[in-house]
Amino acid sequence: MNDSNDFAALLAEFDQTHQGTTDKAAKPGDQVKGRVVAITEEQVFIDLGGKAEGVMDAASLRDAEGQLSVAVGDEVTATVAGVEEDGSLRLGNQQSRHLHGAAELEQAYRQQVPVQGRVTGVIKGGAEVQVAGQRAFCPASQMDIRFVEDLNEFVGQHLDFRITKFEGGRHLNLVVSRRLVLEEEQRARAEALRANLKEGAVLTGTVTSLQDYGAFVDLGGLEGMIHISELAFHRVKHPSEMLSVGQPLEVSVLRIDKTDNPKRPEKIALSIRALARDPWAEAAQKFPVGARVQGQVTRLQPFGAFVELAPGIEGLIHVSELGTGKRITHPQEVLSPGQALEASVLAVDLDKRRISLTLDEAKAAEAKPDLAAYAAGTPPTESGMGSFGALLKQSLDKGR
Repeated sequence: MNDSNDFAALLAEFDQTHQGTTDKAAKPGDQVKGRVVAITEEQVFIDLGGKAEGVMDAASLRDAEGQLSVAVGDEVTATVAGVEEDGSLRLGNQQSRHLHGAAELEQAYRQQVPVQGRVTGVIKGGAEVQVAGQRAFCPASQMDIRFVEDLNEFVGQHLDFRITKFEGGRHLNLVVSRRLVLEEEQRARAEALRANLKEGAVLTGTVTSLQDYGAFVDLGGLEGMIHISELAFHRVKHPSEMLSVGQPLEVSVLRIDKTDNPKRPEKIALSIRALARDPWAEAAQKFPVGARVQGQVTRLQPFGAFVELAPGIEGLIHVSELGTGKRITHPQEVLSPGQALEASVLAVDLDKRRISLTLDEAKAAEAKPDLAAYAAGTPPTESGMGSFGALLKQSLDKGR
């Protein structure tokens, strides 16, 4: 062998053992060697010699305990998974070579086993995901069970996916779905929840949506609804006054109604109000007959004005009790919604949850003998109220 042949052989051997130091452009599937020059929480940067630089996900170099298996200065061997826009090479570990990775991915596809992938970017119609060193596409509708307006919130995250399309070849064609994994997990949680679901159970959940008539709550695989009347003892105009989407909360199961819908075999009625203390339990002590009370007008009806005395407790001033001697045909002649006022308690009916009020202090004074009964928690009967009691009862029955 002459000197020329010796040099050629040495050069070939050098090129073979130092692929990363040649000027030849590496392509996906090629194996390269280099030295670790920098490490961040997410990535490991590798000097491949010359002007070439490689980037590898740090997660692919962590052991079972999450510890990195390399340090700055270590030499590593990796497989080129792709080329970034800036010319740097996206690398995988030695166990992610093209053919080996493709075989594993095909097996996961056929067996429908979830695979872990890292969301690397948002593209038209969905997201780009790196799975075992291969690029995959996840449609926007398959990124989550819920609608996600901006997929950028997932970029950089390591998530589980199901491979829904696998086409082999020099460049794999992979389509993945995270939604299928989430739905399977949701079904498992739902079955576990159904086994212990019963009326009166207290559960934790998360608000998923707000509607004019109530709030929907995810109980962990099953969804229930809190009707607006079950949000609180006081009047709530819209659920957004109390709740927001994503808010965790505790609820009580009111009832479970079976349906013919296989996707939602039950309707679950929930309540927050059932877990709160009933404000009427102490109404007799807080608002005894003859007492002067302060409140705010909430609404007006032809027969009288409703006044909020405390959260969840309203009293009624009959139209005949508004004029203090002057005839009033409609409450709006002297009152308006939102107005603060002071009135006297005429009667309390705990069973029917009614408090009768008056602006006539003289009439309130006549009812003061009943204070002792209220202090003992025993309200007087409406029959003892005379003709006014009968008139008020008739008006209330018509108006409520």
